[in-house]
Amino acid sequence: MDLLIGEIFTNAARAVPDRMAAAMGDESLSFAELERTANRSARALIRLGTGRGDRVVAWTATSLDVVPFFAAVAKAGAVFAPANATLGIDEGAEMVGSARPSVLAVDEGRAEAGGKIASQLGIPLLQLTGLAGHRSPPAGGAGQSLAELAGREDAGPVGCEGLTEQDTHVLFFTSGSTGQSKGVILSHRVNFLRTHPGAQLEPRGVMVCTYPLFHMGAWTIALMQWQGRDGVVFIDTADAPAICDAVRRHRAERINCIPAVWRRLLDYVGSPEGDVEALSSIRWADTGTSATPPPLLHAIVDALPQARVRIFYGATESGVVASLEHADLFRKPHSCGVPGSTADVRIDANGELCVRGPLLADGYLGNQQATDGAFVDGWYRTGDMAEVDDDGYLTIVGRVRDVIRTGGETVSPSEVEEVLFEHPDIADVAVVGLPDVHWGEVVCAVIVPAGTEAPAVDEVRAHCAARLASFKHPRRVAVVDAIPRTASTNQVQRRLIVERLLSEHD
Repeated sequence: MDLLIGEIFTNAARAVPDRMAAAMGDESLSFAELERTANRSARALIRLGTGRGDRVVAWTATSLDVVPFFAAVAKAGAVFAPANATLGIDEGAEMVGSARPSVLAVDEGRAEAGGKIASQLGIPLLQLTGLAGHRSPPAGGAGQSLAELAGREDAGPVGCEGLTEQDTHVLFFTSGSTGQSKGVILSHRVNFLRTHPGAQLEPRGVMVCTYPLFHMGAWTIALMQWQGRDGVVFIDTADAPAICDAVRRHRAERINCIPAVWRRLLDYVGSPEGDVEALSSIRWADTGTSATPPPLLHAIVDALPQARVRIFYGATESGVVASLEHADLFRKPHSCGVPGSTADVRIDANGELCVRGPLLADGYLGNQQATDGAFVDGWYRTGDMAEVDDDGYLTIVGRVRDVIRTGGETVSPSEVEEVLFEHPDIADVAVVGLPDVHWGEVVCAVIVPAGTEAPAVDEVRAHCAARLASFKHPRRVAVVDAIPRTASTNQVQRRLIVERLLSEHD
């Protein structure tokens, strides 16, 4: 039996047809409704000539309409490729074009731009608005309405002849904190295994997903819920009131937020406008994607005493590699935990963490050079510098390409950032290396002040004195209004910071 993503929806609809599968705002889809809409949509895609291995790009904001489309593409044997909804038309055209798709699907807000891109590529344009069945499809406009093409007639499950678990299921675009986007190839088998709940199904409870639906994290969370035959609640923006409303409305028991969203959420529930009781149903509170300082973990635990808090570490290319369980949060501060049962890890001579196992991606679409550089002899080179303690717990200490070489010494920016985050006058900070004729590079702290003034360089160095070797102390301080970060994962865009700082001194 092949592990096929489309079967997840058929099995859940057979077992729990009336249970909520997905919700957003006032709208929801049961597993039976999701299965019926996905089957009708898959048939429409097949009639358009879309089949096994064809790539289908979805360039849409987060909406319930995308959910049955995701299932339909899998059932048709095609490859689902979500494009970043925040991109402008030129950036969007570049990302869409790099997937070499056979179909482009858009929401109503991107119909005009999508029409231009589809025309340039010579491919059909589909509008997804109204597909979930709770709104009418748009009248006129660019492209064809998939809801109208799919119709309302039920005709049972759809499958793709010859489709195997080794076929590509999704193409996720990723570039991390720097660099040109790359399309990460994940097979049906890999995505099935990454999200499988185990041999014995146990009640999961509803989960609120704070990630946008062009992000790998959103679909991983959703597939975990659907394989466990439970629901996922999507939100159109990860602001605190929307998250609290979603949790309260569905009595959600699970939530996963990046550290920046956790800060936003905790600030809100602790304010006069917020209500900490809105989160009282949460039993599992997860975080990851970027460093989670111990003070933030303490704040999450204090705000949600009924919940188990966990940190996960992984990547689009590797899936989850390690996790730090609730009991170890403060026993192993700064750690991301122990490797999972499907991850074999090693740290190479340069300190880079390498991973192998059955959850690895198949490489990058159309980029053999990047594939060969990242996947070597069965190992995925994460690009993260790591350390492992005597108990086998991993700590990520920085990025290989972010390492600062100063006076013959090596400095990890994230290590310095963790110390600086504890300074009361610093609201946000990033550490970068700037070229220097004497030192090669110097450590520069880029600071968003908590008040009206940022601490001077001497004060910053004094703050670091008890925790860091002197060569790691910042020699320069730059004050900014905001630290540029990636929208979905909150990773610092260090290359952009350096470029801006250097341009200011040209």
